[in-house]
Amino acid sequence: MRIFTAGISTETNTFAPWPTGERGFAEGGLWNGNASVAGDAPENLVARLYSRCAGRDGHEFVEGLFARAQPSGPTVQAVYESMRDQILADVRRKGPFDIVLLLLHGAMVAGECDDCDAGRVRGIVGPSGVIGVELDPHCQLSAALIDTCDAVILMKEYPHVDFLERAEELYDISVRVAAGEIRPTSSLFDCRMIGFYPTTDEPMAGLLRRMRAAERAPEVLSVSFAHGFPWGDTFDTGSKMLAITNGDAALAARLAESLGREVYGLRQALLPKFPGIEETLDLAEKTPGRVVVADTADNAGGGAPSDNVALLGAMLRRGGGRAAFGAVWDPIAASACADAGVGARLDLRLGGKCGPASGEPADFRVTVKAVRQNHDQAALGTSRAAMGLTVWLEIDGIDVVVNSIRTQVFAPDAFTGLGIELEGKRLIAVKSSHHFQGHFAPMADAIIHCATPGAIQMNFAELAYRKRRDLNYFPRVADPLA
Repeated sequence: MRIFTAGISTETNTFAPWPTGERGFAEGGLWNGNASVAGDAPENLVARLYSRCAGRDGHEFVEGLFARAQPSGPTVQAVYESMRDQILADVRRKGPFDIVLLLLHGAMVAGECDDCDAGRVRGIVGPSGVIGVELDPHCQLSAALIDTCDAVILMKEYPHVDFLERAEELYDISVRVAAGEIRPTSSLFDCRMIGFYPTTDEPMAGLLRRMRAAERAPEVLSVSFAHGFPWGDTFDTGSKMLAITNGDAALAARLAESLGREVYGLRQALLPKFPGIEETLDLAEKTPGRVVVADTADNAGGGAPSDNVALLGAMLRRGGGRAAFGAVWDPIAASACADAGVGARLDLRLGGKCGPASGEPADFRVTVKAVRQNHDQAALGTSRAAMGLTVWLEIDGIDVVVNSIRTQVFAPDAFTGLGIELEGKRLIAVKSSHHFQGHFAPMADAIIHCATPGAIQMNFAELAYRKRRDLNYFPRVADPLA
């Protein structure tokens, strides 16, 4: 068999101040037919997995464009169309293919297109070609995509550490479909919810166990929970359960509804209840050991600018010391400090540059402790995330990381890679909603998710949707499935 793979990934925050353009994808990663042999981003690791699997099984493997950009506002239409058309041209020119495997995000919105993922591949490969798609759980899962593809598989975990396992699952199902061994039948259940669902703790950890138990039934091929991306306003925004069976439509529908209603029954328990900044710092001061605080609302991984310094200001007002904060996205400040050089002391205006969600800038007297031109950090699984020109600043006893490529903090080496020692810290504040958990949990005595100011607010009942199909969803409505 001949197998083709490609993908475009970005998570669109339609409330974010800036569009996603060519530079966003250039910084995030562009691989034109060579993703499997270059880099260590998730796209590279998935492409390498598909290459190894195809080689092992004696199939011909062809790869096209892989592209990723840090979450931000809607993708510029011309940029989206250029990448989409390049992939479609490769499918036509390099085909025919028995299987097309696409790695997409699922929450990508372009200037004139709210569903960038249903695609036009089916019109090229025809009804006999197999199309498999892997999505991030923070996707806007549409019936159009389900109807277009033979199989849609979502990462189950948040943090998304299982992207390779789900890619291998998708490969296996797609090969079996192409060989005529199975006939996937999908059913989608709308939970009528908007929410935030980390899977490291209960009750979501228990739901994942039940989803995996359901997959052990002989005719069940896959079960996925689409968390949805609350800050992307589209017709399909929301939480949904997807079940895929081997030719049994009734079983797929029963399973999707049963597990979907289980999530729905947990809706009150799943609502995020995060303390504000002052309450968070009070809790941190009372908690023994090392405390990691999540600056949840200014998370670049959800499309926020990552330049709000409100939490940092509050930490400084309490008297810094034995604390670290990062990473503030401020290329201007990073460049000025790099030019000043290690050891320099200067007055610096930090943060507050991108729009209302950025808050007010703050003026600090800083000492430049380290400069790294091409800093990076461990990310999901074995992947790594670029941080660009990055500086370590000391501000009244707090070690602060300022970077030039916008990204959330995933791992301690965002700090330690600059020379910041974390062992003696009492408080480590990271700009991330939850992806930091996997790397930081082993070193933390306590983790506190803080309701900070920023572009990713979790007051889901009050989000200003204009395009979502209707406003009959929890928590805006207490019991929308009644």
